[in-house]
Amino acid sequence: MTVAVTRKELGAGELRREAGRCRDARAARRMLALALVLEGGSREAAARAAGMDRQTLRDWVHRYNEEGLDGLSDRRRPGPRPRLTPEQAAELEGVVERGPDSDRDGVVRWRRVDLQALIEARFGVRLHERSVGKVLHRLGFARLSVRPRHPKADEAAQEAFKKTSPSWSRRRCPSTRAASRSRSGSRCYEGGHHRL
Repeated sequence: MTVAVTRKELGAGELRREAGRCRDARAARRMLALALVLEGGSREAAARAAGMDRQTLRDWVHRYNEEGLDGLSDRRRPGPRPRLTPEQAAELEGVVERGPDSDRDGVVRWRRVDLQALIEARFGVRLHERSVGKVLHRLGFARLSVRPRHPKADEAAQEAFKKTSPSWSRRRCPSTRAASRSRSGSRCYEGGHHRL
């Protein structure tokens, strides 16, 4: 049983014009197939010209009758559903935001492989390391590599050491006196050359 094109606001010529303007090649082919049908061509020839079979053309006629030109475009597929529930994702976000406890978690900073093990232990969900990175990206975290800092470092002692360390003198080396006057600009510090 053939299905008739019941939508009459666009004729064959208008469908061809819309197909010429359309940026979606698949939707344009479907418009041209409908134009061929409206011009009285056989459904088999119209389907063949658009690269589909008659049953597929029939399905597109149904969609066009119900939705118009918008029905001829492919619908976005939803994709796979997230493996973590929103509650689990919120809990993971809090864990990452707080940072690891070196005694409890055994690490001083979170890596994806550490979070992968934590997610499996806490939620019973196995994720690939790359998928953990995608989850973190969805949660708004950027991948930054920060300078490592020991969790038990004594910052006061480090500052005191910086203040009592001898400053290097800027005496010139005798062998490079002539060179220092040149345009090279190399300087010699006590203890060897220092690169900026």
